[in-house]
Amino acid sequence: MNTAPPPLRDPQEPPVTLPVWARAQRSQTPEETVFAAGAALSVLHLALQRPDLPQALLRDRLALAAAEACTVLAGRPERASDLRDALHLLRPGDHPGPAGEVHMAWHEALARPLSPKALAGALPDCSEVEIAGWLAAPSHAATPPARAAEVIETVLAARPRAEATALILAEAALAEALGWRHAVPVLASELSARDLRRTGADLRHACHMAAVAGADTALRLAADLTRRAMRLAAVAPRLRAKGAQPAVDLFLSRDAVSPAALRAYLSDRAARRLCDRLVSLGVVRELTGRDSFRLYGL
Repeated sequence: MNTAPPPLRDPQEPPVTLPVWARAQRSQTPEETVFAAGAALSVLHLALQRPDLPQALLRDRLALAAAEACTVLAGRPERASDLRDALHLLRPGDHPGPAGEVHMAWHEALARPLSPKALAGALPDCSEVEIAGWLAAPSHAATPPARAAEVIETVLAARPRAEATALILAEAALAEALGWRHAVPVLASELSARDLRRTGADLRHACHMAAVAGADTALRLAADLTRRAMRLAAVAPRLRAKGAQPAVDLFLSRDAVSPAALRAYLSDRAARRLCDRLVSLGVVRELTGRDSFRLYGL
């Protein structure tokens, strides 16, 4: 975990955003959509290089959205709040349930640098050899989204009901093609069940459209999280509790934090007081609306 807060930057510096001309339209030709996807991913690539962006937090927040999209594809009723609870309130020995397993898979797949071994750790139903084979299969793809489409088609041909697995590996293939060290969910929240039934050119077109919309979403979220991280970093020196800085670092790397997760640095009482203090300062939000079993995040 990164132990240093993100450096402050000029608050007047504008965030990286997707230009209007780079947004794909349904009326575009496949060639125009390929161009728009390339432009959108290039802008996102530049945004991900910014040192003040809380990278791990961005990935974790996008992982939640991707997991929610997968539960919708599976026809399950769980939504983001349920998935947060399943992951962050899980007690030792408890089972997270089918939807919680999907969220855990996304969380773990994005937390580690890309490798078949790391992905196999996140996808226990798949072997490292299988994953390496799917990701290394001969490719004729001309663009990263087209490569992701090939992986989706290959995985679903082998495992027709493994949509979450196919999407996680598609994001890994996209990131690998772009030279990213970690996968960043771009496609999963934008592809419908109908899209995943497509093959060939139709699936490639759907992935290029999804890349534009997904990059736009990621850029907006990155800008918001960067602002929030700057505000948290600004108040961190005012926190007097011993162990406050590593607790702040945890908020900068996770979508949600329970007071229990802070017990490695603080007593139970001090952890709850710190969370309340950060909420009162306006730099952290309580995410559940409950009086107990609360979760906090930027």
